[in-house]
Amino acid sequence: MEDKTDLPERLKQDEKLSKAKKQPKAAKAPKQAKEPKPPAQKKEKIPNAPAEPTDPNHMFKHGFLDIVYKEKSTKHVVTRFPPEPNGYLHIGHSKAIAINFGFARYHGGDCYLRFDDTNPEAEEEKYFIAIREMIEWLGYKPYSITYSSDHFEKLYELAEGLIKRDGAYVCHCSDIEVKKQRGEGKGLPRYSCAHRDRPVEESLEEFRAMRDGKYKPQEAFLRMKQNMQDGNPQMWDLTAYRVLNATHHRTGDKWKIYPTYDYTHCLCDSFEDISHSLCTTEFQLSRVSYEWLCDAVEVYKPMQREYARLNVTGTVLSKRKIAKLVEEKIVRDWDDARLYTLVALRRRGVPPGAILSFVNELGVSTALTNIQLTRFEQTVRRYLEQTVPRLMLVLDPLPIIIDDLPNDYLEEIELPFSPKDPTMGSHIVPFTRTVYIDRSDFREIDSKDYFRLAPGKSVGLLKVPFPIKATSFKKDEQTGIVTEVHAIYEKPEEGSVFKKPKTYIQWVASSENHGSPMKAEVRIFHPLFKSENPDTAEGGFMNDINHGSEEIYPNAFIETGLNEVRKRAPWPEAEGEKGMVTKVMDLDSTDHKELEHDHVDGTTNHVGLETVRFQGLRVAYFAMDKDSVADKIVLNRIVSLKEDAGK
Repeated sequence: MEDKTDLPERLKQDEKLSKAKKQPKAAKAPKQAKEPKPPAQKKEKIPNAPAEPTDPNHMFKHGFLDIVYKEKSTKHVVTRFPPEPNGYLHIGHSKAIAINFGFARYHGGDCYLRFDDTNPEAEEEKYFIAIREMIEWLGYKPYSITYSSDHFEKLYELAEGLIKRDGAYVCHCSDIEVKKQRGEGKGLPRYSCAHRDRPVEESLEEFRAMRDGKYKPQEAFLRMKQNMQDGNPQMWDLTAYRVLNATHHRTGDKWKIYPTYDYTHCLCDSFEDISHSLCTTEFQLSRVSYEWLCDAVEVYKPMQREYARLNVTGTVLSKRKIAKLVEEKIVRDWDDARLYTLVALRRRGVPPGAILSFVNELGVSTALTNIQLTRFEQTVRRYLEQTVPRLMLVLDPLPIIIDDLPNDYLEEIELPFSPKDPTMGSHIVPFTRTVYIDRSDFREIDSKDYFRLAPGKSVGLLKVPFPIKATSFKKDEQTGIVTEVHAIYEKPEEGSVFKKPKTYIQWVASSENHGSPMKAEVRIFHPLFKSENPDTAEGGFMNDINHGSEEIYPNAFIETGLNEVRKRAPWPEAEGEKGMVTKVMDLDSTDHKELEHDHVDGTTNHVGLETVRFQGLRVAYFAMDKDSVADKIVLNRIVSLKEDAGK
């Protein structure tokens, strides 16, 4: 069936060209820093140049959603987000949330959160809670939280009315028989059910018998009397009610019959005066049955329009497949940071604003596209580059003993939290005789093209006034691993010329009085699957698992600036994490997994440790994990830096 509301092809192309033109330009190479006096060091290289600020309302002002609004420019826009409470939301749902809540907000209207709770066999309370939390985390507040079950009585009354209008009938056909009636999916001739022409009074009596528990599941259905000869499968006498022997989370055992999505959705939209029913293109054919039913029972008919869903490659989003990964212990749980459920992205440390930026950058149209995960990570990286502080982190610590400094040497170094945003402030870290650098920043044998630490070679320590030069090192006799490096502090004699090192590296000093270094377990995540389409792997998606998807550094060190970053969380204070003031941040407490925050309206919300986000200089972007305890901080890598960490 042709959809007359699709954007003209030329407009689709114009959208693509417009998006292409608005892509951020590549960052220019930084200008050579002038040498300050006293001696200076190179400025930190920003790993990912910030994009030009994106209008957060761009997708409502242009393209598909602008056309939809102009098609029905109502004074009061009312939308709804109607999830089924049978699983956790994933990244694809973020687009639906942003569109429905954002469209209403942009036009000064309201958006309902309506739980489509018409299948008690699959619904659990934890999903209701998780869905609501994710919507609030993304920064949206429902106008009202409703349930399809709120309308069970009214839906039933309308079903009886539809039967009385000869618009529905009770059918006793098996699934196989119904499939044959519909052409078996092979284009074979279609025909009507033998029960279609039964008297209205008989169907009404049978429907009430269904309600009263006479029939078991699969023994009777209420089907809508549509048009079996229509070319649209959504008009082939769809099921309106079926028998289910399940206890409903809200209505208990009151009902033996439950309405289907095809029957419930449009009527609940009507009851709630939805002006724009926005859904994905897989419901495009359903628009005809949506409008047919509203007309058949003579209720207000909202306008349904369809946009392309957000498809991402390189992962799986199916509830069944993720459940398999959890059951087989490939991942920890539904919030494992390698997954793309929203609870997993939150645990990984992805800010809600970055997800919304991603959706806004992609725009909205009816064209189906597949988006690589690298595109998502680019958006997250740009967002973090502008919004989180910098700290020094050493994944694989190697002690450096600076022999010409006294044992009690202490110099306090001031470090900015951001080289570009002075409003983030600064903090003090100790510099002492013993510092730790990353093992990857030392080589036993020097070479001309190597600019970090090696015997006889100097390297700068970030923000430390003078460089250090390695003089010797010790190795474990059995393993051959370097255990410590000795060096000297190259402070020039008075009157001599300071020679600036070619490279500066991150470090963490040993100072018991400062509580430095702080120990951490660092989890580096890589793609969970080997290919862009795990489902095409021979033998199924489970054979496409990348068993090296998680790399753990159990003995990492981080500088003490983390204490202040932790106290000032969330980073950034935006979207669903906005307007909160930290009350508790005590890893020694038994409830260390959450931070308690007060909203400005006086209510309390719990924000997790994932809001403690920062850039580990020369390493990656990180967030604290809920597994953190007093004696062990756990960090998750959110995304890598644009530049290779070894540079």
